[in-house]
Amino acid sequence: MAKFLSSSDPLVVGRRVVGDVIDSFAPTMRIAVIFSSNRQVFNGHELFPSWVTLKPKVEILGGDLRSFFTLIMIDLDVPGPSDPYLREHLHWYVLYIHTKIHTLRTELVPYEMPRPNIGIHRFVFVLFKQTRRQGVKPPTFRDGFSTRKFAEENELGLPVAAVFFNAQRETAARRR
Repeated sequence: MAKFLSSSDPLVVGRRVVGDVIDSFAPTMRIAVIFSSNRQVFNGHELFPSWVTLKPKVEILGGDLRSFFTLIMIDLDVPGPSDPYLREHLHWYVLYIHTKIHTLRTELVPYEMPRPNIGIHRFVFVLFKQTRRQGVKPPTFRDGFSTRKFAEENELGLPVAAVFFNAQRETAARRR
């Protein structure tokens, strides 16, 4: 039996991904998110926007050949962390990801590069296991997206994995 996230997990403490976006869940899969700059996403680590300009490679660790997954990437802090009134902003939405054959996927919302303007933003990848090969409509907007509502409307249940990174506006001095 999988254990729910502990109160010391980075998704729970500090940046509060669990609570702000998703309910507590028991991770049953692992995802590796790797950008072309060979930067892997680890919970709470900072990545510069210039490192994440192109959509990442996503590897799902675990599962079987019959499983398909839905992945979303969101920014929790739009326009800024002190007043995120546009939360959540949808950056990417991929359907029918297969654990072994990464080409079998449908990108319903194309990848949008993170561009934080004010403060430190949390960018979260949330992975759901599809219960069947269901048809899902793409959202008509990126701002005001709700991961909880999305999962409920599409009968996805709780996530099976999640990972997040932090990013803030890059100045010329920070790029050196």
